Formats: sequence, C-alpha cells, structure tokens
Amino acid sequence: QVQFVESGGGLVQPGRSLRLSCAASGIIFSRYSMGWYRQAPGKQRELVAGITSSGDTNYAESVKGRFTISRDNTLKTVYLQMDSLKPEDTAVYYCNAPRVPSGAPLYSSWGQGTQVTVSS
Repeated sequence: QVQFVESGGGLVQPGRSLRLSCAASGIIFSRYSMGWYRQAPGKQRELVAGITSSGDTNYAESVKGRFTISRDNTLKTVYLQMDSLKPEDTAVYYCNAPRVPSGAPLYSSWGQGTQVTVSS
C-alpha cells in the first residue's frame, strides 16, 4: 500500500525559505517520477514541481527560479526547497507520483500534506 508522509511546512515571512520533505513507502521509488502538488483554499490542487527517475526536473511558471525539487532514492524521499517565498505560495503541499506528460497523480491516495503559510 502506497503511503506518502509530508513534513517541513510552517509559517514564514515573505522572502524567507522552507524545505519540505516527503517520505514514500509501498512503491519502487527509484522507478517513478515524483512531484510536489499544492492546494490553496478554494482552488484546485496543482502540480508545482516534478522530477523524473533520472533526475530531470520541471516547474510551474509560478515557482520557476524559486523552488528546487530533488530526490534521494536510497531514503525514498523527495524534497522541495522553497526560496523567496510569496504570500501566494500559501497552500497545503502534497507529494505524489505524476504521470508523464500530463502531471496527473498516479495514486489516488494522498498523505496528510504539510501547511505552508507565507505572511508578514
């Protein structure tokens, strides 16, 4: 049974940084693309960053140049380094395995997510 456990969120001021982590279990982690999604209040969940099994990355335009996704296949963990945070980055962040090229999540089950709030 696949399971994702996200952590690292919090309340930060605009311009500051956070690093999110997501530990995966129940999948052959190294074989899959992994991604970070976020859902803001009243909005649909969106894919903001993805990383393929070979390490190629892609980002939503809204976070490009500010967010960096990485992975550790030994630890079965995917990370999201978020710099220069903006209030519009406020959301609950989740990880999953995005289908290529659509970005739709492969798994229907989600973790509890981690709340990121950017506010002065």
